[in-house]
Amino acid sequence: MAAWDSTNRRGPDAPRGPAEKAAAFRHLCRSSPWKWQSLRFEYLDRPLTGSAVSAAVPPHGLVRAWLRRPGALRLETADGLVIASTTGINDSRGGFYVSSTRKTWLLPPNLVTPVYDDDGLVRRRPEAAYGEPSFGNGRFAAALDPVELAGNSPVPLEFPNANAVELGPITEVDHEGRPALETTVSPNLSYRPADPGAPLCRPGRTLLRIDAATGVCVASRWLDAPGTGTEQDGYGHWLRILGVDEYMLDDLFLAESMNLTDVRRHISWDVPAE
Repeated sequence: MAAWDSTNRRGPDAPRGPAEKAAAFRHLCRSSPWKWQSLRFEYLDRPLTGSAVSAAVPPHGLVRAWLRRPGALRLETADGLVIASTTGINDSRGGFYVSSTRKTWLLPPNLVTPVYDDDGLVRRRPEAAYGEPSFGNGRFAAALDPVELAGNSPVPLEFPNANAVELGPITEVDHEGRPALETTVSPNLSYRPADPGAPLCRPGRTLLRIDAATGVCVASRWLDAPGTGTEQDGYGHWLRILGVDEYMLDDLFLAESMNLTDVRRHISWDVPAE
């Protein structure tokens, strides 16, 4: 497997110490807003403890998603039924709204420049209009931008328990055909999840995987959860990335298409017999 930093600036055989690996892992968790602009993926709101998902028989609860930043999201069931779709992606704001709060003047993350490390990962995030579309609970959005695992910037001093989460040994793994980083984390008192009701990691140990190219948290599983003996039980999620930065028309995110053909469906042509 190639080096897990997506820019390969260090080369595939560059040595890394535990502290350097931990710092780079946290930088990767901060990097998602600058790694991609559109994503096509499958999402399961529970951990997948068995083998990979079969395309022929997808597990119950699987959703297929098309996401284009900022804020455009389409969700379908495994059978192709649309269950959620943004319809106001081009809505404008009145002058009173724009001038009412400071937050309305913040730019999208891709329009501001963070502080990068030598591998092209984000060391420090600037102030910007962060936020991903959500579905079901806040873990869906947190998985797309797992900055809650690292914070917006490094801690001033690397004292024990100073970071948001403590990291175990970091290993390179293959997740659904893509390189990813896997580690076991334990939250500290400074851990502040985006959604307190659905954090990426729970008290105790949580197994996490971060996609090396996008910074998306593609899997989580709470290891200390009671009674997680089957695939249907347990706390966590599973995500398979199918496409990155594909071109997505506005029409894809409308509940009902008004002018374009859905090119994903077969179009039959009736040829008259001579």
